[in-house]
Amino acid sequence: METDRAQRARIRDTLFSILVLGSLWGLFEVVLGGAMRAAGMPYASAILVGLGLGTMGVGLALVRRPAPLLAVPAVAVLCKQLVVPILHVSVLCKANSCLAVLLEGAALVGVAALAGKRLGQGELSRMAVGAAAGLLGAGAFWLVGRHVAPCAYLLSFDSPAGLVRFLAVEGLLWAAFSGLLVPVGFRIGQWVRERLPRWQARPALYYAASALIVACAWLGSALAIAAGL
Repeated sequence: METDRAQRARIRDTLFSILVLGSLWGLFEVVLGGAMRAAGMPYASAILVGLGLGTMGVGLALVRRPAPLLAVPAVAVLCKQLVVPILHVSVLCKANSCLAVLLEGAALVGVAALAGKRLGQGELSRMAVGAAAGLLGAGAFWLVGRHVAPCAYLLSFDSPAGLVRFLAVEGLLWAAFSGLLVPVGFRIGQWVRERLPRWQARPALYYAASALIVACAWLGSALAIAAGL
């Protein structure tokens, strides 16, 4: 009985972690991404990739199993797709940016699974996992994105040497930001995990706070989309 209760609590905590982290990633994509694009800020895509995978790094420390974290980028994509009911546009409007989120998240889950216990053995290991995921995700995005809803910029890399050029121009930046921010996210996740028992001692407050973060992230994303970001 006690084992079943502990297992249900673990599943519930994992679900809340996924919802919170995915919603925050979606908020970064919508609000920060929109603001950077509006300002013409350089390296915007690399910064967003780094922040997204850094958010996944928090999840790696919290959940300790990479596979469930595949749902985190899916939640972020749903948050981005608020553009459909709010602006009455096609789901393809954000197809490639949503694809990038999914591929980067899947890349980190795959690389973290391969790294296994090495992920918890030091900053260099986590930097390597983040960088490898950023580079792998960039390659996957070049491969798939050109056939989904490619923009003129992505099509400019549609040549026999396109993959090499895309990795040199974009992939290395994605890898650099991810290599820096995944360890930061992991450290934050460790800090949160150390304090979870104390917070979970007051479950009503703990789950209410998690739900509030999710609601604020989605509301903030919806308001930003309505404002044109």
